Amino acid sequence: MVESENLTEGSISRHIVRLSGVMIVGFIAMTLAQLVEIFYLGVVGLDALAAITYSFPLTMSLTAFIRGIGIGASSIVARALGEANRHIAAVTTTHCWLLIIIVTMTFTIVGFYFAETIFRTMGARGEVLSLATTYTQIWLIGYPMIGMAMVTNGVIRSFGNASYSASIMLSAPILQVVLGPFLIFGLLGLPELGLIGAAVLAVIGGACQFSIGCYWYFLREKLFRHEVKSLWVSCRDILHVGIPAASTNLIQPFSTGVTTWLLSGYGVTIVAGFGVASRIESVVAMVTVGFATSIVPIVGQNWGAERFERVYETLKTSYLACHAWGLLSAISMWMGAEFLVRLISDDEQIVESAVWFLYIVPISVGFMGMINIATHSFNALRNPGPALILSLARLLIIYVPLAILLGFWFSYQGIFVAIALSNVMVGMIALIWNNRVLTTRVAQLSC
Repeated sequence: MVESENLTEGSISRHIVRLSGVMIVGFIAMTLAQLVEIFYLGVVGLDALAAITYSFPLTMSLTAFIRGIGIGASSIVARALGEANRHIAAVTTTHCWLLIIIVTMTFTIVGFYFAETIFRTMGARGEVLSLATTYTQIWLIGYPMIGMAMVTNGVIRSFGNASYSASIMLSAPILQVVLGPFLIFGLLGLPELGLIGAAVLAVIGGACQFSIGCYWYFLREKLFRHEVKSLWVSCRDILHVGIPAASTNLIQPFSTGVTTWLLSGYGVTIVAGFGVASRIESVVAMVTVGFATSIVPIVGQNWGAERFERVYETLKTSYLACHAWGLLSAISMWMGAEFLVRLISDDEQIVESAVWFLYIVPISVGFMGMINIATHSFNALRNPGPALILSLARLLIIYVPLAILLGFWFSYQGIFVAIALSNVMVGMIALIWNNRVLTTRVAQLSC
C-alpha cells in the first residue's frame, strides 16, 4: 500500500506543476488522439466527420456527468486525507464505485434507445444520422467502464499520485492512435470499419483504463470496504457536490450541442468545420483544465488541514498560469490556424469555417481557464452552488442570446464571437465571486 502524498506541506508551485503537468500531458494526449481520430475520419469522408461532430455533445455530456460525480467523491477523499482519515477515503471510494455502476448502466440503456431521436432533434439527417446513432450505441457499450475509470482517476489525484493517474489517462489515447488505422481503414486484412472502428476503439480504450484502475483500487491501495450500512450517507455526501458539479460539467457539452444545432442551418460543411476547429482548440484549452483539475487535491487537503493561506496561494498561482497560457495559445492559434486545419481537411468550406473559429475563440482561453479554476475551487470546498450558477448564467443568459443575435447579424462567425465574449464575461465574474466566497468562508471558520 502506498500512502497518499501530503499536499499541506512544501512548495505550492511545485505541487501545481507536478500535478497539473501530469494532468496536462494526459488531457493533451486524449485531445491529440481525438484529433488523430478526426484526421482518420476526414479520410473516410465528410459524412463520418459530420456524424462524430453530432455525437460528440452526447458522449461528452455522459462523461461530464460522471466526472461531476467523481468530483463529489474526490472532494470528500481529499478532505479526509487532509484530516488523516484514510478509512473515510476508502469507504467513500467504494461507495462511489457502486453508485457509478448504477448510474452508467441506466444511462447506457436509455441512451441506446434514444440516441437517434436526439441526433434528429439536433439537425442530423440521412447517412449522417445513421452513422452518428450507430457510433454512439457502440460507444455506450464501453460507457460503464469509462465512467469507473474516470472516477478512479479522480480519487487517485486526491491521493496526490500523479504518475499513476497519468498511466490511466494515457492508455486509451495510445491505443486509439496505434490501433486506429487497423480498425478504421482495415489494415492487415482486418475489415474496414470506418466510423464504427472509431467507436470500437473507444470501447477498447475504456476497458484498458478500467483494468488499470481496478489494479490500483483492489490490489495496490486495497481500498475496497465491506460497509453497506453507511452507503446511503456516503452517496448523499457524494451527490451533494456531485450533482451540482455534474450539472455544471453538462453545461459545456450542452453548449456545444446548441452551437452544433445553430450551425446546422448553415450546412453540413460548416458543422464539420466547427468539429475540426473545436478539437484543435481543445488541445490548448486542456492545459487550463489541467491547472483547474490539479487544484482539487491541493485545495481539499489544505482546507481539511485548515491551511487557508495555502489555499489562497494555490488559486492565485493557478489564475496567473491560466492568463499566461491564454495569451500564448491565442498567438499560436492566430499564427497556425490554417496550417493545422489543412492537416485534417482540404475542403475549402471546412477550412474557412474552422479558421474563423480558431481566429476568434482562442482569445478567450485564459478566461475559460478562470471559469474552470473557480468551478473546481467551489467544488473542492464542497460549495458547488456558485459553480452551477455561473455555468447556467454563461449558457442561458449570455451565450444563447448573443449567439442568436450575432449569428443573425454576422452569419456563423457571429456565433463564434458569442462563445468568446461569454467566456470573457463569465471568467471575470468567476474570479471575483471565487475570491469573495473564499474570504467569507475563512472568516466564518476563524471566528
